[in-house]
Amino acid sequence: MTLTNDLIAFANAQPNSYVRDVMQLSVLDWAACGLAGAAEGSFDGFVTANATRGPCQVLGGDTGSPTNTALINGTLSHALDFDDTHFAHIGHPSVAVVSAALAISQHVDASVPDMIDAALIGAEASVHVGLWLGRDHYQIGYHQTATAGAFGATIAAARLLKLSDAQIRAALGLASTMASGLKSQFGTMGKPLNAGLAARCGVEAALWAQSGMTSADDGLEGPLGFGETHHGQHNLTNIGQGAWQMETVSHKFHACCHGLHAMLEALADVSVETETIQSVHVTTHPRWLTVCNIAEPRTGLECKFSYSQTAAMALSGINTGDIEQYNDVAAKDQSLNLLAQKVAVTGDETLSEMQSKLRIVTDVNDHTVTHDLAAPMSLSVRKEKLLKKANGLVGSAVASALWAAVQGEDLKTFTTLLNAKRAH
Repeated sequence: MTLTNDLIAFANAQPNSYVRDVMQLSVLDWAACGLAGAAEGSFDGFVTANATRGPCQVLGGDTGSPTNTALINGTLSHALDFDDTHFAHIGHPSVAVVSAALAISQHVDASVPDMIDAALIGAEASVHVGLWLGRDHYQIGYHQTATAGAFGATIAAARLLKLSDAQIRAALGLASTMASGLKSQFGTMGKPLNAGLAARCGVEAALWAQSGMTSADDGLEGPLGFGETHHGQHNLTNIGQGAWQMETVSHKFHACCHGLHAMLEALADVSVETETIQSVHVTTHPRWLTVCNIAEPRTGLECKFSYSQTAAMALSGINTGDIEQYNDVAAKDQSLNLLAQKVAVTGDETLSEMQSKLRIVTDVNDHTVTHDLAAPMSLSVRKEKLLKKANGLVGSAVASALWAAVQGEDLKTFTTLLNAKRAH
């Protein structure tokens, strides 16, 4: 068996109720993050340039074709970098896959449950593609959200379009020649665009395959395929066999890169006078040092990728879960900058990518704190935290309505809630 064969077989898998419940929460989170990303306004020009008349709902009030809607919604839902993450392959599974699944669901008039199941299958596929590609692919500079995400988006779209096995094979091959995205875009508007490109790639590949377009038989694992040409390690995966990867997806409760969250959760237990701080020593997995360790962020967006800046914010009592706190003024705040200069970050291979250890040295004493994002979280606690987060992003009324719609049947009820006009 090859990964391509495994993905084709998995496209019509039936999820268990627990992982489906988790995916419902991820769709709620996707919608809240996307609406807030649209309302923030930075991408207004991009939306205007790409919105076309069509049947699909764009976050924030516009409409478009399935392909353009997937592009825009994938970008907007990742604009705040506040969406879910899966640490098994260091990628954001929902932004690309849910955006593609929603666009195709409107194209074929699917139900909400059908859309959620397709998004779940696609998200699970994206994680397994990321695991198959391995860490060499990520470390060399590719953005897994975009690359692995494009194949997950393709599977989600293929499921909703009810493609044959041969058509799914063609779609995956077409996706393999389009999938792209670089980590060099982190801290810029190009990073969320990567997610949008992945969503559009999946929609286009599936629609083109449906129309009869052919491709290489194995665009992923074949000669000169995506894996061979993109530093893939061809690791074995067990997709469709055993536990679902999406059962352990991580949702963000801080409005910044997920690599910073273990540190920020550890700092939640620390209360010190900032003027007494002599030094802060942050220990993290080395992989994060090339992802979210901008020493001197110049913009609010770069603050989202800075250990030193977010540590200074947290120690100063600033709510790192508030998207409004990440702005250009904060990046230039003298008191924060002085505190950030006291933060040193080092890598430790013995820590997992979900763990962080800190030592805060003050005039009075030392504080050592740790946190592991892999610590178990019940579904009820996850739901409570995500509803609170959604309330903060879109207001309690919209958040409650979104949650009810995600649990319902009618897709129009859900997409109508995404129609809020951008106001800023």
